[in-house]
Amino acid sequence: MSELEALRERLREFAAARDWEQYHSPKNLASALIVEAAELLEHFQWLTQQQSRALPPEKLREVEEEIADVLLYLVRLADLLGIDPIDAAHRKIARNEEKYPAHLVRGSADKR
Repeated sequence: MSELEALRERLREFAAARDWEQYHSPKNLASALIVEAAELLEHFQWLTQQQSRALPPEKLREVEEEIADVLLYLVRLADLLGIDPIDAAHRKIARNEEKYPAHLVRGSADKR
């Protein structure tokens, strides 16, 4: 069993033990995911680029918690929809490699 599969199973058990499946619709999970992503972003609000790369240990722990929340909701949402997020990510990277060839976009943040 992969780590992702183990995490997915642990989340299923966590929700079942609390009778929370009734609340875990794709819509609700996507909404919760966005809320957690906003909480993650809040830690970086008003920081400079350099400050965002050198977070103090306490702030880094808080960011770690928010990243975990985002991941947990994303894994749960993908599970309910029957999506393998690792496979989906690999496919998306392959599409992005075609869409943004390195020799054409290197060093540029512009979208084509």
